[in-house]
Amino acid sequence: MAKTILVVEDDQNISELLRLYLEKEGYTVNIADDGGKGVELYRRLKPDLVLLDLMLPVLDGWGVLRAIRQDGKTPVIMLTAKGETIDKVSGLKQGADDYITKPFEMKEVLARIEAVLRRAGEGESGKEKPRRLVFDKLVIDLDSFELVVDGKRVETPPKEMELLYHLASSPNRVYTRNQLLDEVWGFDYFGDSRTVDVHIKRLREKLEGVSDQWSLKTVWGVGYKFEVAQQ
Repeated sequence: MAKTILVVEDDQNISELLRLYLEKEGYTVNIADDGGKGVELYRRLKPDLVLLDLMLPVLDGWGVLRAIRQDGKTPVIMLTAKGETIDKVSGLKQGADDYITKPFEMKEVLARIEAVLRRAGEGESGKEKPRRLVFDKLVIDLDSFELVVDGKRVETPPKEMELLYHLASSPNRVYTRNQLLDEVWGFDYFGDSRTVDVHIKRLREKLEGVSDQWSLKTVWGVGYKFEVAQQ
């Protein structure tokens, strides 16, 4: 069955270009030309992925992203002319799975869509094998996408959950940023490694100081690890 992609973009030239290429790749494409219609179509169609512009009439991209995250974990790729680091960080903080800056090449867009959908598909196919890690005062449940810290459920975007689970699955193993981009995001990332740093920073805000049995550690000049105290 063809995957459905919702494009929320007010520039008709861009949205029709995306439709042309995506349909050629076998995707079913729906288009909304403002944020209000985007939320309406998202809730009605429940697409497999959303390509979301930032600067939109009626409701901007941030508002659309918040509405999507309130409803579920559908992958969202931000597609916008704003390329400054602060905009990228804002998008990732609010739960976007990826970020592409205009002008873009369709080859890159298609590769990122394929990677994000592949990661989502792997999550679905792995349900028969429970993916739940338990540490002192910490439960990481990737099946239900629930993070429980010191007995309390903490709202966490999907990509942060996947990153934490990946690190905690191999305690004390050091991963480089490029390894994490490749293994968690599922492809050789087209941007830079600051994506990983942003997600680690957000995870630390949720986890730091909770237990002396484990911690998210920076290995300077190398990358990151989920360090567990030796018993």
